Amino acid sequence: MTLTHNAATTQRLLDTIESEILPLTREGVTQGNKIFGAAILAKTDLSTVICETNNEIENPLWHGEMHTLKRFYEIDSASRPDTKDLVFISTHEPCSLCLSAITWAGFDNFYYLFSHEDSRDAFAIPHDLKILDEVFAVKPGQYRRENEFWKSYGIRRLVSELPPAEQSPLQATIDRIVGAYDTLSDTYQQGKDNNSIPLN
Repeated sequence: MTLTHNAATTQRLLDTIESEILPLTREGVTQGNKIFGAAILAKTDLSTVICETNNEIENPLWHGEMHTLKRFYEIDSASRPDTKDLVFISTHEPCSLCLSAITWAGFDNFYYLFSHEDSRDAFAIPHDLKILDEVFAVKPGQYRRENEFWKSYGIRRLVSELPPAEQSPLQATIDRIVGAYDTLSDTYQQGKDNNSIPLN
């Protein structure tokens, strides 16, 4: 099943970030974690299956997406949905670690709001792009966003492709989210030297 991209669907993706991921991330940042989070929704009705945030102070592998997947696989297998029936949302474009994890878990999609360049430039966390370049020789924006495993979608681009009259309320939500993450980023940057995250 492929998700239909319309204003209502896109608003639900944004609402998930604003109302479900963001509160968890606020709490995580107070503990010294980065600002990245993720959620998994059912494709059928976009109901939330699991939602989590970065937990690198516990384990440097617990990026927002990785921690979400960890919690997802803690759901009893008898009631845990198949990943092909799910939507993966990441607040920020996944790094190479999280791209691989999403792939290995069998998701055929993921959605993100902030790009790798946003992580580097707006949030002063350049590691995603640096690792892609140094380890894989992949320049910014040049990994395959559509491949045999999955297709990725930038939420801002989905908004830009809607009729102009439908873009305004979605852009208002994006603006609120951006403002909230700017504040969280400032808090993280001010305290990051006090945490034990290797690549902070």
